[in-house]
Amino acid sequence: MDSSRQPGQVIGSWNASSRRLALPLVLIAVVTAVDVLAPPDVHLGPFLVAAPAITASFAGPRLTALVGAIAVLAQAAVAVTRSSLTDLNHTLQILALTLISVLATLFAFRRERHERQLIQLRSVAQATQEVVLRPLPRRVGPLRLASVYLAAEAEAQIGGDLYATARTRHGTRVLIGDVRGKGLEAIGDAARLLGAFRAAAHRQPELPALMAFLEDAVSSDLDTPGDWTDDTEDLEAFTTAAVLDIPHRATTVSMINCGHPPPLLWTRGKVHEMQVRQPAPPLGLTGHMASPFTVQNFTVADGDIILLYTDGVIEARNSKGDFYPLAERLTAWSGQGPDDLLRYLCSDLLIHTGQNLGDDAALVAIERVGHT
Repeated sequence: MDSSRQPGQVIGSWNASSRRLALPLVLIAVVTAVDVLAPPDVHLGPFLVAAPAITASFAGPRLTALVGAIAVLAQAAVAVTRSSLTDLNHTLQILALTLISVLATLFAFRRERHERQLIQLRSVAQATQEVVLRPLPRRVGPLRLASVYLAAEAEAQIGGDLYATARTRHGTRVLIGDVRGKGLEAIGDAARLLGAFRAAAHRQPELPALMAFLEDAVSSDLDTPGDWTDDTEDLEAFTTAAVLDIPHRATTVSMINCGHPPPLLWTRGKVHEMQVRQPAPPLGLTGHMASPFTVQNFTVADGDIILLYTDGVIEARNSKGDFYPLAERLTAWSGQGPDDLLRYLCSDLLIHTGQNLGDDAALVAIERVGHT
């Protein structure tokens, strides 16, 4: 049982179900009354099949069967009133209505079972995602952090969006990435990359060495015997990623970007792209390149906010097919702190898409608040 549902939500759900149930019951009453008063050569009984069919679209098998039984009884009452139960025409109508009610009940049973399985699958997917994506600390040294993961619920698939932080002796390292694909394979690749980052972020003093370690972790899985098949999907596995090295005392932030959307830097209401001059290919595709990882530095002052995100944010579309204008929305923000920023962006993003994200989306906001 979902303990997060409040009494008002339960009552609201019950009222909505009651209003929907009124439609088939009113339909039965109207068709029955009109059929009794109709001329002898007019038979409206076939319209009663709509009642269990409508009920099956929103209710469970028990309620569908109940409405079907009421419809059958109503048809029997019409038969007795107009002629008799043994009248061939009414007998066939009753039999047909009974058969359709049984089929509608079976449909409602299968639909309800599928919904339960989907809810369970979504719960498992969410739990798995939460285990892989550990919550980011709200404060690390001179930094305040906030993060959010928005799952696209289509088929309850698990996405490969990821983020993590690691505090070193000299500063804080932040990783954001997006594994190509969905499902258990993508979450496995994400877990592998996160594990490699957490293991090496403290041991590799230089960012290029850290990225080389992450590349080895991603590429080693592709070299496993049996992974290479004729399926082009398997030959195109890669992960976009960006790693930032934010020192405790200096204002210079170092970054290596491997094919990931560039972070945005919010500075007193102005927004700038943290675009590197020499981006590297996504992880999994850099193994055969000579020295592919080039560090670029950016100045981030106290009060500035760095916004990291995955392509599920900027590729989210509205009903007209327009992409979400992240930089424009960030410029319009006038709140305070990372938490407020992510609340604002999430609400605005869901409004833009009509609550229907096409892909999972992750956001991380980092604010420098002072030196320690």
